[in-house]
Amino acid sequence: MTESQPGAAARKLWGGRFSRPTDALVDELNASITFDRRLARHDIMGSIAHVRMLARQAIIPAADAERIEQGLRQILGEILRGEHEFRPADEDIHLSVERRLHEIIGPAAGRLHTARSRNDQVALDFRLWTREALLQIAAGLNDTIAALLEIAARHPDAIMPGYTHVQRAQPVLLAHHMLAYVEMLFRDLDRLRDAYRRVNLSPLGAGALAGVTYPIDRAYVAEVLGFDGVCTNSLDAVSDRDFVVDLLSACALIMLHLSRLAEEIVLWSSSEFGFIELDDAFATGSSIMPQKKNPDVAELIRGKTGRVYGHLLGMLTVGKGLPLAYNKDLQEDKEGAFDTVDTVVLILRVLPPMLRTTRFRTERMLTAAGEGFTLATDVADHLVRQGLPFREAHEIVGRVVAYCVAEGKDLPDLTPEEWGRFSPILVATPPPLTPADAIAAREMLGGTGAREVAKARTRAAAAHDEWVRWVNERAAALAAVSRRLGLEDTDDGVAGGGGDRVR
Repeated sequence: MTESQPGAAARKLWGGRFSRPTDALVDELNASITFDRRLARHDIMGSIAHVRMLARQAIIPAADAERIEQGLRQILGEILRGEHEFRPADEDIHLSVERRLHEIIGPAAGRLHTARSRNDQVALDFRLWTREALLQIAAGLNDTIAALLEIAARHPDAIMPGYTHVQRAQPVLLAHHMLAYVEMLFRDLDRLRDAYRRVNLSPLGAGALAGVTYPIDRAYVAEVLGFDGVCTNSLDAVSDRDFVVDLLSACALIMLHLSRLAEEIVLWSSSEFGFIELDDAFATGSSIMPQKKNPDVAELIRGKTGRVYGHLLGMLTVGKGLPLAYNKDLQEDKEGAFDTVDTVVLILRVLPPMLRTTRFRTERMLTAAGEGFTLATDVADHLVRQGLPFREAHEIVGRVVAYCVAEGKDLPDLTPEEWGRFSPILVATPPPLTPADAIAAREMLGGTGAREVAKARTRAAAAHDEWVRWVNERAAALAAVSRRLGLEDTDDGVAGGGGDRVR
């Protein structure tokens, strides 16, 4: 073999500098094609925008740019039809597409990679994918919020026990309880919006790390791809993965909130609580115990939370010691993100219909709300309104509760004579002793009073409408990008959907 006769190594698109082929085990370790192929559509989107810019700037001939764009469309069609051959030797989706482009149009394909590197190319693809993933998760949160609001609207007056330390504490409205989760999910949406703002910048044009020597128009490419601007430092543009941490961190908090809700579903569906009954479509049975109806969906939501947390920690660990600029470690940024989004999106698809079909046993909840001395604080507050200091009132009611425990009674069971043992005030002005009394006493902003909860529902519904509008507006903007690139018929789902379709 002479220098003019390249060996196996040179058959790789980057192999001109090498004289020996890559070891097969290195190829196996190095390849990301098994998972980053779900970025195929995003890779082709970025390539079309890039090649249009190259022709517009007269960096490559317009005729070659047109042939390249047509070839890229053909490749995406082949991928979506399952006809594209993903070869481990291609290493990644970028080289896989470029290799196939060479097969289709010949040497002109080599012009596509002018003025870019795989470093800024992969950063671009991943940002395109991430912003779609953020919108898909936001849409799922909006649906979950809608389901919670529907429960609150169906049961505006239903009373249940509120808990601290998983001990009955004070009566609250079921609607108030549901709205607490709505507040959590609104915060999650706010985090997704912030993450979307930060990810929606184009790194293309940063090259390998230092920028490129061609008269490119980065702003044009960013505009074509629907970005708000460009990454302004080439070193940071290719090495930044904060947007991945943003995504994973937001998902971790989403799962924290959904896991709390799932835990309550597990508890409430137990015979010990008996507050809800899950629809048969969202429960499972036992292989040995015929009577069982298990809340497996809720348990899986709770269990998969740890999986999402793990991906966040993994990404933080990958990034913690990397010198500028790009390092191969960053190949480890995708599998965890893909799995996280797949996990969260699936949960946000199954949770809303499970919530909508759950039957709430409101009579059982009301009974429980009046048991276990849940009105004790209201009795103390009643004494305060009659002029006693709160600490004295607290002490009196504490002794009342101790007496009830010893006698096997609850507060409503006490006679006037028994109340009189602790304070004549409790005989002269009987305290409130029903859950409805406790609810009615809390008509203050943020409280569980029926009028305040109704106002909170109205505010939440309006906020939900705004979030739906936000997601729809950005989804429409991304659809417009696909139309500009002539790819409107090739969108295989937000976030690539692609783990399942892109083979």
